[in-house]
Amino acid sequence: MTEDPHKDRVVDTVTSGGSAIAKYRAFFIGQPGTAAFLRYELAMMLAAGRSGALGFALRKALFPGLFAETGSGAAFGRNLSLRCPGQMRIGANVLIDDGCHLDARGAQGPDSFVIGDRTLIARDTILVVKDSYLRIGHSCSIGSQSCLSAVSGIEIGDHAIIAGQCYFGGGRYKTALGAGPMVDQGLNTKGPVILGNDVWIGAGARIIDGVTIGDGAIVGAGAVVTRDVASNSIVAGVPAKAIAQRE
Repeated sequence: MTEDPHKDRVVDTVTSGGSAIAKYRAFFIGQPGTAAFLRYELAMMLAAGRSGALGFALRKALFPGLFAETGSGAAFGRNLSLRCPGQMRIGANVLIDDGCHLDARGAQGPDSFVIGDRTLIARDTILVVKDSYLRIGHSCSIGSQSCLSAVSGIEIGDHAIIAGQCYFGGGRYKTALGAGPMVDQGLNTKGPVILGNDVWIGAGARIIDGVTIGDGAIVGAGAVVTRDVASNSIVAGVPAKAIAQRE
């Protein structure tokens, strides 16, 4: 029986021995040392929930130090939830709106959580690396209340438009009878989600793991995409099928 590696890491963090501070640091900060701990606590206590111009200015001053890299002009909304921000690279002039959740606890390597220059992450969006990587190109727009959940990787090209309430990634729990509860059997995944450049994903679309969407493609609102989409193709429906070609 193969266990979900991310599930093991989370459970180990919460239930293993050690002090409460050590568990907190591993779960939220992801870096050893007093300096990283104090930077995180100062930023979250003084700036994360503060409204108005003062809150905006405090986040501009304090948040960049939490990340592995932050480009000039990056701006952060209120009430961001950050998990292991030291694993994240934030590009220049990125805007992350209010209430977003960014989680890099499963990131594998220095370029495993990247948001490219001039990209907008709209309100209440979830970006989580359960395992592998999440990389978003430059000049993208990720709509409100979307969820990008990387189990085996998510790669988004430049100039992508992703409307609100979309879902990317995930995996499939194994379902063998007699092998214990499904939640303990681990995940099967078909591979990463890959979006090319200049792609438009309509509101509420679901992009399942293992799918590649070619450059210039359009996915209709509410579509469930279970197969690759050719470049410049327009798809819609459940499951999504080609309905037209961009001229």
